[in-house]
Amino acid sequence: MTGGAVTSAGRWTTIALWLVAATMVYNVVEAVVALWSGAAAESVALVGFGLDSGIEVAAAAVLLWRLWVEARGADAETVERIERRVHRFVGGTFIALAVYVTLQSSWTLWTADAPDESLVGIVLAAASLVIMPLVAFGKLRAARELGSAALRAEAKETLACTYLSFTLLLGLVANAAAGWWWADPVAALLMVPWLVQEGREALRGEDCCDGS
Repeated sequence: MTGGAVTSAGRWTTIALWLVAATMVYNVVEAVVALWSGAAAESVALVGFGLDSGIEVAAAAVLLWRLWVEARGADAETVERIERRVHRFVGGTFIALAVYVTLQSSWTLWTADAPDESLVGIVLAAASLVIMPLVAFGKLRAARELGSAALRAEAKETLACTYLSFTLLLGLVANAAAGWWWADPVAALLMVPWLVQEGREALRGEDCCDGS
């Protein structure tokens, strides 16, 4: 490996570290605000969004550990072993998120318990809808440069958070403006097949960073 390639890999590892760390910090704030505002408005969707942020924090924390080990100069075999563990963990969080979304959405539709309006929730969902795609695309670029399937999988989970932000925003706005309480759970259910597929691929060790 040439010196330029080593320098490039080190630079992208540092970028990846910062992106994953930023994801953790933002999701901690997001979780606290969502859980607080969700409890105040008795919104299952907002509380669920906060719990999803907790899953994001867990996935980012484990991936941050993997990147830190690599940044400290661990040998290729050690990094590869950690890579497999992280990839399986991220796959597991996809499946957990799919199960949660299914249960939460089904329960909301069954009980027809419309939440109160939440301006804080609307602002939070709108902010996440802007911030999360930028972070996810940065991670995907870093994953391609580093050849990290685990980072790519975690980036896709960040995109899933973007989708949840979108459905949450639609649900909160529709509920506030038209009383369409069912909009959020129906939209959320549409993402479950995608979550399951991505989770299964990650658990099987697929989805290598081939630039596709």
